[in-house]
Amino acid sequence: MPIPTQRLLFGPVLVALCAVAWAALVAWELSPYAHHMHTEPLGAPSLACSRPAPLAHAALFVGGWVLMTVAMMLPTTLPLVAVFARLTRLRPDRALLGALLVAGYLVVWTAFGVAAHALYLALHSSLEGSGWLWVNSWIVGTLGLALAGAFQFSPLKYRCLDECRSPLAFAVARWQGVAPRRKAFRLGVDHGLYCVGCCWALMLLMFTFALGSLGWMLVLAAIMAIEKNLPWGRRLSRPLGVVLFGAAAAVVAAHAFAILAGPAGIA
Repeated sequence: MPIPTQRLLFGPVLVALCAVAWAALVAWELSPYAHHMHTEPLGAPSLACSRPAPLAHAALFVGGWVLMTVAMMLPTTLPLVAVFARLTRLRPDRALLGALLVAGYLVVWTAFGVAAHALYLALHSSLEGSGWLWVNSWIVGTLGLALAGAFQFSPLKYRCLDECRSPLAFAVARWQGVAPRRKAFRLGVDHGLYCVGCCWALMLLMFTFALGSLGWMLVLAAIMAIEKNLPWGRRLSRPLGVVLFGAAAAVVAAHAFAILAGPAGIA
């Protein structure tokens, strides 16, 4: 296949892959397996009795998480993939190298999802074992909102975000063509680490508040894509932090009002 034609097809193929992932998520949402991707709100009654064996549940979760990562996060890395396609356009193995880049990226996000799910299960178990925390589990959610808001102002957030927003410099600094397969995979891993570095706090909110629905996935995916890819996206981070702090304050105020109002207010 002539190189120009392949370059023209490279982007549409990835866009089609993302579209297929979103379509598969819609089908998953309508299937009996949807609850395996929907975390229960911390403090809600456990649905463990409705789950399959632990290994089967883990396999379903990992499969759903990878699908969600392809749908939500892969679009945010398309600029890097396009740059890498230009850097490797003269190589006969360019398609394999591009696949290894994407694979490295997905491996990092899969590892993050598994770790986050393990943390969620540990928190859920801890809450079930503590009567006071179970009744006041909203505190954990509020801390999650405040943590996500605070991270939007942190130097680490902007260091990782700047790396994600400079795909050409990022790829050129890490791609020399030596040991190409290993380097392509490592490039994807490195980009995935920076991507997790700037987005982990937002993604954890999905576990804290059971935001496994397609609507919230679309909202978070849009926010992260804007932050990384649009010229003014970097300026979105601090206002988003203010919104998250405001949401945390609103939760605290609502529960404080309920406590002050007494049993009638709680009811």
